[in-house]
Amino acid sequence: MSYGYFRILKDDFNQIDQRIRETLVENGFGVVTEIDVRQTMKNKLDVEFKPYKILGACNPQFAHQALTLEPDIGLLLPCNVIIEDNQDGTVRVGAIDAEKMLDITGREDLIGFAKEVNILLKKSIDTI
Repeated sequence: MSYGYFRILKDDFNQIDQRIRETLVENGFGVVTEIDVRQTMKNKLDVEFKPYKILGACNPQFAHQALTLEPDIGLLLPCNVIIEDNQDGTVRVGAIDAEKMLDITGREDLIGFAKEVNILLKKSIDTI
């Protein structure tokens, strides 16, 4: 079962990292959290891990509307975007499927937001 939208690109990890941040901003998102999984694994477990980042992307307008309707929705925010070095000259970029994520609330009014968020997340990934 897929719970995200993914794309594999032939490019440098750092270039893809920079470009996804740019396209997210172009589509109304800000990166509000960042986890450098490689660095965290090294610091916490002293193990080597491939370059992998988790970006928490937030569209303030949609977040405000969703939190106004359902304050507990904060448990499901922000929308995660991953950047994964496949270590074969390609980089995999993915974004959470907001519809599937918010479907657990059972609230149709939130699903409408999720559809719009998905459109913008997909656009961000597709325009890298």
